[in-house]
Amino acid sequence: MQAGLVGQGDLASGNVVGSNIFNVLFILGTSALTVPLVASSQLARLDVPVMIVVSALLWLLAADGDVGRGEGVALMAGLVVYTGFPILLAKKQRPGPRSDEIPAPSRTLPQLAISAASVVAGLVLLVLGAGWLVQGAVDLSRWLGVSELLIGLTIVAGGTSLPELATSLVAGIRGERDIAIGNVVGSNIFNILGVLGASAAVASQGVAVDAAALRFDIPVMTAAAVACLPVFFTGGRISRPEGMLFLAYYVAYVVFLVLQATASPRLTTFANAMLYIVIPLTVIGLVCSVLNVVRRRRGHIDQSPG
Repeated sequence: MQAGLVGQGDLASGNVVGSNIFNVLFILGTSALTVPLVASSQLARLDVPVMIVVSALLWLLAADGDVGRGEGVALMAGLVVYTGFPILLAKKQRPGPRSDEIPAPSRTLPQLAISAASVVAGLVLLVLGAGWLVQGAVDLSRWLGVSELLIGLTIVAGGTSLPELATSLVAGIRGERDIAIGNVVGSNIFNILGVLGASAAVASQGVAVDAAALRFDIPVMTAAAVACLPVFFTGGRISRPEGMLFLAYYVAYVVFLVLQATASPRLTTFANAMLYIVIPLTVIGLVCSVLNVVRRRRGHIDQSPG
């Protein structure tokens, strides 16, 4: 929102797109390397498809070169619907209290006051930090002679995604593996509907989307979201090899951005290798994994009694 208010549209859109790519490829990849992650059936049936749809929706809305104010408000309305629906669903499906369940400790008024003060202080520091981050990123892009979009896709995106990285790593180590994945998927949905929606809604001219992002980075973000579906479908888990694959793709993405920013002569060779060799092999591998799962499930159904 800070970037949108001061007219740094490339930084705002680059932050959202880069964060979503960072979340899926780097955070899920790193977390899966630490401990294999397990996804709930709801993630594969509802949340990942929603992430894919909103990623494609952003691609569509940005096709004219920006996300306007009205579109930003519509995105925020979508966030309200997405957030409200699971809450209502959870309330309907919530089981009654178990006899062995330990009641939550009551909070005293001083404890609640301290918690509220912590929230307020954190929000104040967050707003100040956002301003410093935007100004520092703009100054850095000018000093390095690179676009604000590149800074937003890399440094700003990685910096603003550090809380998600810490949350997913800790959740995975503690055995809360569903939280480790849900944190990433939910964050990606919130980034598009809430962060970009709010940024476009408060900016007088909406949020501009660079043509380079429209040609390459937004398709990469959408492809990363789509890649989650077959990975979650094959057993509802992200194995260490799959995590390594995600991480390798993030490294390749950053290498491409650097080669592009420096106008390296190796860019064409690298892009062709990724486009005609690495990506097709990955797609073939994912398709084979999905077909193997479908075949095993059919075999299990055929062998079941009755």
